[in-house]
Amino acid sequence: MKTRITEMFGIEHPIIQGGMHYVGFAELAAAVSNAGGLGIITGLTQKTPEDLANEIARCKEMTDKPFGVNVTFLPVVNAPDYPGIIKVIIDGGVKVVETAGNNPAEYLPALKEAGVKVIHKCTAVRHALKAQKIGCDAVSVDGFECGGHPGEDDIPNMILLPRAADELEIPFVSSGGMADARSLVASLAMGAEGMNMGTRFLATKEAPVHENVKQAILEATELDTRLVMRPLRNTERVLNNPAVEKILATEKAKGKELEFGDIAAEVAGVYPRVMMEGEVECGAWSCGMVAGLINDIPTCDELISRIMNDAEKMIRQRLSGML
Repeated sequence: MKTRITEMFGIEHPIIQGGMHYVGFAELAAAVSNAGGLGIITGLTQKTPEDLANEIARCKEMTDKPFGVNVTFLPVVNAPDYPGIIKVIIDGGVKVVETAGNNPAEYLPALKEAGVKVIHKCTAVRHALKAQKIGCDAVSVDGFECGGHPGEDDIPNMILLPRAADELEIPFVSSGGMADARSLVASLAMGAEGMNMGTRFLATKEAPVHENVKQAILEATELDTRLVMRPLRNTERVLNNPAVEKILATEKAKGKELEFGDIAAEVAGVYPRVMMEGEVECGAWSCGMVAGLINDIPTCDELISRIMNDAEKMIRQRLSGML
């Protein structure tokens, strides 16, 4: 399948693996890229630029296909070494960067000069237009269904994607609620040039996370996620568990007086324990509503092949047969 996204990134299939904390290691990124999609290493999971350089090198040993690096720009005082991160991405020959969080404008000139394509993650059309204006090559339009941070507008993809298609000139992919061929074909129908999957790739054989995490997603339904940190305007969709219930109870009790410190024990620094040690109930961790559509743990190649084969059948047989 050829779309503006496959042409831009030099990939076979219009499927991107989202950057996920303590998930986007070389093993998963390489597996997705080898299957014809675009694998993504999560930059900030690596503690230093040197560690990221090593992870990029590891990925290059596992695949000769294009892969990218996610860089999330955090609004914190003690920020990561972003200049160092950008330098090792460029020096490592990576040709795609997925940016998220704050405005990436400061780093675009260096990336552009090195021939790196930038796709920025957005949860609103106005943010996507800003990304287009500052020179991003593409955007990932993230609907309210998504795991992680859905923004504060609560617009689901059935509305958000057509709105993006109405406004944008640069290509975009859908993100949030994406799991299978139906997701891809619907996204294409609404104007996207492909799709980004996070939670779905978490439940694959190559995802380098504890088996407890994969089983938790398998057992979850579309009713089992919750929104936390909404009072702090840093909303995150997470899989429900006792720690999440505690967060919600604290938020309700504190009301407008809530501070991050009140819930830090259940939020800060839990990802290594969840993803590596399998302590899936120790805190809040990102998961999309799409968990309700996930019923197996295939390899990345099996998953992507199934999606593309089913999508072709859906377009050629079911949809064209309706005409």
